[in-house]
Amino acid sequence: MVLYNFKQITIVPSSKDFVDIILSRTQRQTPTVVHKGYAIARLRQFYMRKVKFTQQNFHEKLTKIVEDFPRLDDIHPFYGDLLNVLYDRDHYKLALGQINTARNLISKVCKDYVRLLKYGDSLYRCKKLKVAALGRMCTIMKRIGPSLSYLEQVRQHMSRLPTIDPNTRTLLICGYPNVGKSSFINKITRADVDVQPYAFTTKSLFVGHTDYKYLRWQVIDTPGILDHPLEDRNTIEMLSITALAHLRAAVLFFMDLSGACGYTIEQQAALFHSIKPLFSNKPLLVVCNKVDLQPLEALGEEDKKIIMEMKAEAAKCAVAGSVIDEQPSSDDCLLTMSTLTEEGVIAVKNAACERLLQQRVEMKMKSKKLNDCLNRIHVAMPRPRDAKERPPCIPNAVLEGLAKIERKLEKDMENEYGGAGVYSANLRKKYLLADESWKEDIIPEIMDGHNIADFIDRDILQRLEEIEQEEGIREAREGEEESDMSEDELAPEEQEALDAIRRKKKKLLEEHRAKKVTAGSKPVVPRKFDKDRKFDTAKMSKHLTSLGLDASAAVARARSRSLSRQGRKRDRSSAMDIDAVGEAMDIDQPRKRLRLRSRSASRASMEALPGEGFKDTAQKMKAVKLGKKAVKQRNKNAKKGEADRVIFNMKPKHLFAGKRSIGKTDRR
Repeated sequence: MVLYNFKQITIVPSSKDFVDIILSRTQRQTPTVVHKGYAIARLRQFYMRKVKFTQQNFHEKLTKIVEDFPRLDDIHPFYGDLLNVLYDRDHYKLALGQINTARNLISKVCKDYVRLLKYGDSLYRCKKLKVAALGRMCTIMKRIGPSLSYLEQVRQHMSRLPTIDPNTRTLLICGYPNVGKSSFINKITRADVDVQPYAFTTKSLFVGHTDYKYLRWQVIDTPGILDHPLEDRNTIEMLSITALAHLRAAVLFFMDLSGACGYTIEQQAALFHSIKPLFSNKPLLVVCNKVDLQPLEALGEEDKKIIMEMKAEAAKCAVAGSVIDEQPSSDDCLLTMSTLTEEGVIAVKNAACERLLQQRVEMKMKSKKLNDCLNRIHVAMPRPRDAKERPPCIPNAVLEGLAKIERKLEKDMENEYGGAGVYSANLRKKYLLADESWKEDIIPEIMDGHNIADFIDRDILQRLEEIEQEEGIREAREGEEESDMSEDELAPEEQEALDAIRRKKKKLLEEHRAKKVTAGSKPVVPRKFDKDRKFDTAKMSKHLTSLGLDASAAVARARSRSLSRQGRKRDRSSAMDIDAVGEAMDIDQPRKRLRLRSRSASRASMEALPGEGFKDTAQKMKAVKLGKKAVKQRNKNAKKGEADRVIFNMKPKHLFAGKRSIGKTDRR
């Protein structure tokens, strides 16, 4: 049985509250400290995490809203039409569709901006991309603000709807306004429906529950209906029409014989005939109320004739709704009562419940499920062999034996031997053992309540023998392997192949070790060419000469860089070569000559390389200085990073010092 509980639908916040909730959660649950000195990959990851986290929160909240609201095509038609009457099916679907579209748009925005953040080249660029991504997400949420407000109003109204089970046993009360429907449901159930002496006091569906034959019955009070075309009926009247159209229930059509409701019997009969198609295949009862003011017998001939026609129509509906050939009595289709004096109230309830119960039983009898059950059931009926009656009886000997048997319970033995705490029940006396004397044996417990017998293996000798056989086979194989030929007995081709394998293995080990050693000192720009050092200065000189170029200056520059990077010290001859180069270049300035005489022409440690993202060396030096300044306070506090929240002082004085007043000390 499916129960529709609309009270569990999650609250739909407004667009402004939605944005505040998500952005505050992003601020609280993601790191917030970032500095210029961080590596660009770390900056990108920092802002990508914020964008992804925001999108994930939006997606979760919007998915929860879309999934909690019922889908009109998947629920019972009664609730589908009820929601259509109350909230307009198209508007409802459009609002949920906009929520779903906003969810997809936010996911697309996140995907696009994360792709852009992967190539952000600075802290400023990454930050602006993050701001743009979050701003576009918030703009999307602001655009669906009216849909969110509409869904929140729908949710509040749906949470106030009564819980109606469309498939259970139901009594449905309908009729003109102010004919006594709410008074009747108040009499037979514990529902407290407002009753007033004017029309349309009941403006929605009210549900009560009653019992009949130990079964729970659902009683629904509907708003009053007026006799006019369907397209002219308002929302309140359409609630009753929807319930009549979709609920499988016993219908009680109420009439006011006294005319105190403001409508004549002819008008009430006209309403009965106009909505008669909604009564098909349902038990129908015409209930004449307020007989304390106007008895049925005191009516005029015309009014009696009208009521008898309604009674005949109700009987026809009962015949159409019956699945068996037996026709219900027409006397049961017309009942009288008075809610003021409570005359006939219980009779009306019992008659309606009995009619509906009979119809439900008949439908189950005609269904295929009954045949499946009857095939598995066999009722044995004994055949009498003579005319003698043999009532069931228990022999006197058995009764006497039962009277003599007195079981002594553990409770009696406890009271007999000193009560609780003195007497201890023997739990072993019911053990089923081969020898009764084993019951009182002391059971050793060695660890975790396990007995020694739990660790005994009955097949241990057999397994030991198998292990010894396996060891013998292994020793024999090892002896055979030792007797194989040595390297001296190998052929020249085999020896050459073995040496090649060993050289290859040694080379791989050396390359791996070199990579491990130099992994931390690799240059920023990786060396993509000449990994095997196949291109040296001699080949370069030869190639340039073949092209008709002078390669002496290029070779000299390459050799000087190579020497400077290897950290070698030049001797006097190299210094003399530099003097010669200076003279050839007509260097007269003493500073330039001194610079040439200095250590080498190698680049300074702070020199900016092409791939580092700096305009010149001055900009790099400034960036390094700012980076050191940014992490100075963190290094001073021995923090690992901006997310480090470690408190090394495990007992802060402000938490543990001072006196506590009288009371509990578990506040920590």
